[in-house]
Amino acid sequence: MKAAIYEVNGDPENLRIADIDDPVPGRHDVLIGVHAISIEGGDVLTRRRVPAQSGGDVVGYAGAGVVVAVGSGVVAISPGDRVAAFNWSGSHAELWSVPETFVYRVPFGLDLRIAATIPVAFGTAGDALFEFGGLLKDECVLVRGATGGVGIAAVQLAARNGSRVIATTSTNDLARQLTALGAEHVINYRSSDLTGETLALTDGRGVDLLIDLAGGSGLTDLISAVRYRGRISVVGASSGEPTTIEFGQLVSRSLSVFGISFGQEMHLPRAHRLVETYLEEAAAGLVKMPIERCYPLAEVGAAHRHAEFGHPFGRVIMTTF
Repeated sequence: MKAAIYEVNGDPENLRIADIDDPVPGRHDVLIGVHAISIEGGDVLTRRRVPAQSGGDVVGYAGAGVVVAVGSGVVAISPGDRVAAFNWSGSHAELWSVPETFVYRVPFGLDLRIAATIPVAFGTAGDALFEFGGLLKDECVLVRGATGGVGIAAVQLAARNGSRVIATTSTNDLARQLTALGAEHVINYRSSDLTGETLALTDGRGVDLLIDLAGGSGLTDLISAVRYRGRISVVGASSGEPTTIEFGQLVSRSLSVFGISFGQEMHLPRAHRLVETYLEEAAAGLVKMPIERCYPLAEVGAAHRHAEFGHPFGRVIMTTF
């Protein structure tokens, strides 16, 4: 099969297409003929930071396709099923072997290109908002980094929960799109004092919950815009900067900070149900994930460059055909 591999950490151009052996599914594994691949933030970090094994590693957390074969211990998935899936590697390929616990049925009518983008983005956003963040109706949430996949999902889920949503962006054009998805206020962090404007929008009280997808000094500065006994869900580090938080900043205001890694939970029954619910809602048009651009797998380097440096609104995806 053809797959995108890297042998040395670094830039998107370190990825190349190679002919490698087809994966052989284990007893509890599902072999998927991949149709669509969602490029996730974790894929970028893996390419940059995780050393490759000898012969190269196949990148990729997320994808969707049609089941080709199943192991003898698989009970709920059959060949021919349309599925989305998650695993720590392997989606950037024509075939992908995934444990059954990380495989989710795709409802009839949902485009596999959209299905590939749903599990990680909406599952992560749901956990950051509710499972860990404890967001309630009428509370106020600030989504920092709202134009990526997880941020877009968080804006929609929080808005339909009846919560006030403040979102950040770098351009006014994207502000209009975030408003259409449910953001009550959108702050251009390039031209505004993000902390000051957030405090002004909350009458000086601060937000109940901060969802942070960027990390770095911006997160450190925003802590003062979270209310006393507020919560912070730290999801990503897209800024590329180290993040330093003084313990005293948290203790003096009794703040709770949660690190969110939905991938560590996706095999659990409650997470499995959550992902399949989001897939059903996507099929019904109740939630959306914009696709910024679709590339063929053969152009994996360009696709990764767009996802990492192109500031996409939503997801950049690839297809294998």
